[in-house]
Amino acid sequence: MTYHPKSDFMRVMIERGYLADCTDYQSLDEALRKGVVPAYIGYDATAASLHVGHLLNIMMLRWLQKTGHKPITLMGGGTTKVGDPSFRADERPLLTPEKIDENIQGMKQVFGRYLSYGDGATDAIMLNNAEWLDSLNYLDFLRDIGRHFSVNRMLSFESVKSRLDREQSLSFLEFNYMILQAYDFLELNRRYGCLLQMGGSDQWGNIVNGIDLTRRVLDREIYGLTSPLLTTSDGKKMGKSASGAVWLNGAMLSSYEFWQFWRNTTDADVGRFLRLYTDLPLEECDRLGKLAGSEINAAKIILANEVTGLLHGADAAAAAEATAREVFEKGGVGADLPTVALDLADVAEGITVAQLFVRAGLSPSGKEAKRLIQEGGARLNDEPVLDAGHKIHAADLVEPLKLTAGKKRHALVTLG
Repeated sequence: MTYHPKSDFMRVMIERGYLADCTDYQSLDEALRKGVVPAYIGYDATAASLHVGHLLNIMMLRWLQKTGHKPITLMGGGTTKVGDPSFRADERPLLTPEKIDENIQGMKQVFGRYLSYGDGATDAIMLNNAEWLDSLNYLDFLRDIGRHFSVNRMLSFESVKSRLDREQSLSFLEFNYMILQAYDFLELNRRYGCLLQMGGSDQWGNIVNGIDLTRRVLDREIYGLTSPLLTTSDGKKMGKSASGAVWLNGAMLSSYEFWQFWRNTTDADVGRFLRLYTDLPLEECDRLGKLAGSEINAAKIILANEVTGLLHGADAAAAAEATAREVFEKGGVGADLPTVALDLADVAEGITVAQLFVRAGLSPSGKEAKRLIQEGGARLNDEPVLDAGHKIHAADLVEPLKLTAGKKRHALVTLG
């Protein structure tokens, strides 16, 4: 990156590692210096919660607001009915309008932790693209908007091309997605003066489409900015854990499990994650990231506390750290550990230890649980599990059982 930004927002994007690409660095930088820039990121409602993979872009909106600009969180009540085909091998399952609305309600809980909503010039606003997409007239839309899109060009975008190159079906429904997302940008500019769309680098083609459409229809200059698609230093996709997605809603993933995910960060990722996922000053992020040996564990605890504090609050972060110390340092049973409650029917004929690890979310399948046990990575009340088929009965659950997978992942089993 050779461009030297003059606006606070662009400087933060570059210095902290949020920036992959931008449609016009200089013009956007100038717009950011002149006044308040409204900017949006879109979120399709495909699940009941956002996950850690969304957190990088949420932090971008947070920094946008912290540097004096206006974030727009656009909920995809309309576009979710179509489904984004970008880099997917198959079509997303279609959701009912009721399920989409239910998912949006779940996702809304997260944004208020990172952004300040209201009526002020730099207060965030939340919109739903169903507001303009649900009432579109198909023939009018084809005539007024569709004529600006070249099918040849749409086929050249990598997100579409990769699907076709693999000779996998791309439905006409999905093919329309990029037109609808482009139209979102046009409508946000027309209705709310939105000047910038941000997203992951896989959204580059969709963002460029919206900029071109707005230039053609409204003769206005708007901008696009993308973030890198993150992988951890060992090549894994950011946001995945051994037991599945790392959800941001407390009802779907406890604050302790969320804290533990960050505490388990690989040494090589600590400095980068502090820059991307916390508000800590850059110098402090760099200092902590350079720690070595056992000292890096202190940096990981700071990372876990800062990230968990933003999402769940400082008290939840402190409780998670206290539970971790209880479990790891004293070998005890922390009160905040994730818990699976069995009823008498579950244990009437006994439940195998392998099944318990699956029920507790410590293994994704029975096969994986058996492999964990065979490799010596499973413990029951801190004792190695030797037999995957060993059965647990009601009498074994008079006191909670502690399950451990590997060295750092724990859960309690109780009889409800």
